[in-house]
Amino acid sequence: MNAKQQTAEILENSGTEYVSGSFIAEKLGITRAAVWKCIKQLETEGYEIESTKKGYRLGNKSDALSRSLILKYLGEEASYYNIEVFDVIDSTNTYLKKKAPEYLAQAGDPKTAPWYAVIADRQDLGRGRMGRSFCSPAGSGIYLSVLFKPQLLAQQAVSMTTAAAVAACRAIEECTDSKPQIKWVNDIYIDGKKTCGILTEASVDLEGGGLDWAVIGIGFNVYMPEGGFPEEIKDIAGAVASERERDLRSRIAATFLSQLHAICKDLKGSGFSKEYKERCFLIGKDINVIRDGEMIPATVYDLDDELHLLVRYENGTTEALNSGEVSVRVKK
Repeated sequence: MNAKQQTAEILENSGTEYVSGSFIAEKLGITRAAVWKCIKQLETEGYEIESTKKGYRLGNKSDALSRSLILKYLGEEASYYNIEVFDVIDSTNTYLKKKAPEYLAQAGDPKTAPWYAVIADRQDLGRGRMGRSFCSPAGSGIYLSVLFKPQLLAQQAVSMTTAAAVAACRAIEECTDSKPQIKWVNDIYIDGKKTCGILTEASVDLEGGGLDWAVIGIGFNVYMPEGGFPEEIKDIAGAVASERERDLRSRIAATFLSQLHAICKDLKGSGFSKEYKERCFLIGKDINVIRDGEMIPATVYDLDDELHLLVRYENGTTEALNSGEVSVRVKK
């Protein structure tokens, strides 16, 4: 770790106690001026730092994404992951897809090897489903991807996306008072606004029919970004929390990683399908199935055991959707 990162860790571990600049300087072997420079850099990265004659401490609304805090909140479960945290990255999914072959070749037994998690404060080229860009501003969200080798056939890959949706809901509920719901297949909504999106990508073993590796990416809108959401999404996007809270982003990231591992280490036996179904708000709704640019009216009448969306079209025919996009029809 560099001096800035070490300074951040000292402040994070000090709780509500002040830490003097001279203590930090002596511990890190740097000058007081260098400590002050580190403090100023940390403030630009989202740390709220109170400064008095007693020294420095983090404020109640300090909420920078931090590897040391994520590891702290993971506790013993930190051993499940190899974690990297970036101030800025092009795309967490893209980064891990490039790393996947080499990392998994070196990781050994996929059943026991640590999963690889990459978390960023900002993405410059964040991606959503259908090739869309994903709004990823600094200081307000969590942009996180996980690489692992699932024990699944390719046709079962949708279960990873649905598992991530349940893990995200659990993380939000554990860390806040919000009540998230799932819009099939990959979006999390709070109070009618989209707050999270999930993008799962994988490499298929063409001979065996299984997956060589999978990357599950998720973006949380934890807070409203400065200046608000872009014009094109301002009417549909929402945030998990209305006010900044101490370490909230690191706590949500850690809880999501914990819950994701708990579910995905045994997707066939984890029994999360019932919970997904209970959280899905589309059952009984009139929707449009979006296919090749066409809006096809339908009604959702259930989810099956594999979490396919069961829809009935206006002509009476039914279909089990295992992928694709749907939108809720607004009644006129």
